[in-house]
Amino acid sequence: MLTTSRRFTLHALLACAALGLTTQSYAQQVFKITAIPDESPTELARKAAPLVAYLSQKLGMKVEFTPVSDYAAAVETLVNRQVDMAWFGGFTFVQAQVRSGGKVLPLVQREEDAHFKSVFITAQPGILALADLKGKTLSFGAPSSTSGHLMPRNYLLEAKINPDTDLKRVAFSGAHDATIAAVAAGKVDAGALNISVWDKFVADKKVDTSKVRVFYTTPAYFDYNWSVHADMPPALRTKLTQAFLDLNSGNPEGKALLELQRASRFIPTQAANYKGIEAAARSAGLLK
Repeated sequence: MLTTSRRFTLHALLACAALGLTTQSYAQQVFKITAIPDESPTELARKAAPLVAYLSQKLGMKVEFTPVSDYAAAVETLVNRQVDMAWFGGFTFVQAQVRSGGKVLPLVQREEDAHFKSVFITAQPGILALADLKGKTLSFGAPSSTSGHLMPRNYLLEAKINPDTDLKRVAFSGAHDATIAAVAAGKVDAGALNISVWDKFVADKKVDTSKVRVFYTTPAYFDYNWSVHADMPPALRTKLTQAFLDLNSGNPEGKALLELQRASRFIPTQAANYKGIEAAARSAGLLK
C-alpha cells in the first residue's frame, strides 16, 4: 500500500511525464499559414518562402505556407483552424470575424495598412474622373477584396455612381495584377486595385505608364493584417507578434523580408481598426 508521500511522488512524476509529452508534441507540430490569393500563385510563394524560414527560426517549430484557391477559402481555413495564421485584407478579416463569432483576432499590420488606398486606372484618354466611368466597363479584383472591390465600390457609391446600374459592365479579374493586365490589354475601360501593387508594377517597369495611368486615388482606410484564431495560446500569440515587430530594415534579413512584404515595418493592430471596413461592407450590401 502506498503511503501519502509515495502517492504524492507518483502523482508528481506522472504529471511531469504528461507535461513532457505535451511539450514534446507541441514542439513537433507544424505551424501553418495562408494568405488571400490577391496576386499570382508564384508571387505569393516568392513572398512567403523567406517569411516561413524566419518564423520557423523565431517560433522554434516547423512553419508551412498553405496556398488557397480563393478568398473564401482563406477565411474558412482560419475559422475552422486548418491553419494557424492568415494574411487577410480588411474585408476578409471582417468576414472571418463575423463567421467565427468574434474568434478571429488581428495581430499585426504593416504601418502602410493604417492608411491604405486604392487606385482607379485606365488607358482611355476620355476617362479623367469617377463620373466618366458611367456607361463604361470596369474590372474589380476579387469579390472579397478590400482594396480591389469593397472600398473602390464604396467610393463609387459615395460619388453617386452605382457600379451595377451606371456602368456598362462590371468584371472581376480575381487579383490586382490581373486587373492591370486587363486594362492594359483593353479588355475593360478601367480597373480598381491595391495601390501598393500598382506602385510595385510601376517601379519594376511592368506596366507602360505612357498608356495606363491612375485617374483617381481613394481616401485612406485600414487594410491588410496577419490574423490568428482566438484559441491560440496567449504566449504563442505574443511570440508571433514580437517576431513581426522585431523586423527592421537595419539588418539584411529584416530589410529583405520587409521589402517582399512591401512594408516599412509592422505595428500592432486591433479589431476596432476595421469597424469602418465593416460599415462599408454592410452599406454596400456585401456583408449580411
